[in-house]
Amino acid sequence: MNDLRIHAAGMDRVGLAVVVLPPRSDVAIAPAAGDDAAGTLFVARVRPYHPRTLPVAVDQHVPAGNSIAANRRETEHLMRVALYFTPPRDAPVTRLAAEWLGRDAFATGGASVADALVAEPARYGFHATMKPPMRLRDGHTPEEIDRGLAAFCAARAATEIPRLALRRIGRFFALVPDEALPDLDALAGETVRQFERFRAPLSDAERARRAPDRLTERQRALLDAWGYPYVFEEFRFHMTLTGPVDEPDAAAVDARLRRHFAPVLGCPLPVDGLALFVEDEPGAPFRVRALHPLSTESRTRQT
Repeated sequence: MNDLRIHAAGMDRVGLAVVVLPPRSDVAIAPAAGDDAAGTLFVARVRPYHPRTLPVAVDQHVPAGNSIAANRRETEHLMRVALYFTPPRDAPVTRLAAEWLGRDAFATGGASVADALVAEPARYGFHATMKPPMRLRDGHTPEEIDRGLAAFCAARAATEIPRLALRRIGRFFALVPDEALPDLDALAGETVRQFERFRAPLSDAERARRAPDRLTERQRALLDAWGYPYVFEEFRFHMTLTGPVDEPDAAAVDARLRRHFAPVLGCPLPVDGLALFVEDEPGAPFRVRALHPLSTESRTRQT
């Protein structure tokens, strides 16, 4: 909730103040009193209707021409999108992952997960990265990339992971194919290239978060060219299940994961669609905006 102060200087000659608020906001207006009274006639307490509405700062000047469209453009500027593989919501592995992570990326809303073991993968949702999270370049919209993803998927063949395995990668655990799959690697590479035109350049802060001093020379070159160091020959398909796990705890976490995911380990997993995930504002949980099926035709058609 935000306080919006209404001053005498902001009123016209007949005592009317015009304030632009987010649509369908809850507003309570009261005469200024106590510490609020100095130079202030009224205080409006504003509760935005939509949880993703950007807050209006106290005493913020509202420029002429402000509109819902302008608010939407600002929201889209802060938004990040990602193109991920995730199985359908009702797939056994998706249900098991939602139970393990404590969050379903297909569901709307939901609080952040507090358990440190899974908090980070839970925020991103159960997935394998194809095109990493990115801010949209000016002039592009989520609707546009959604349409592009639908067309992209319709022109590319589905594939399959013959056997799903659990592996520790560095300090975290993930579900992975138990063998190299060139078709899957090629699909990821095509996704990176096809949707690069939508990606806004990395800011200095975004680049710094990738710790470029810890990357190889090739990985730094990929980061600067494509916004992510683990693409093309550096890509490894994985569906993250934990954050960093200390060595003394690794065996116990491994055992817990094997028990939980026993129904799907060693089983095939169709890679039959790609999803558009959205982070509505910095730090918000990623959610599935759309899931588009890959073609069932055996031969891939290029767009």
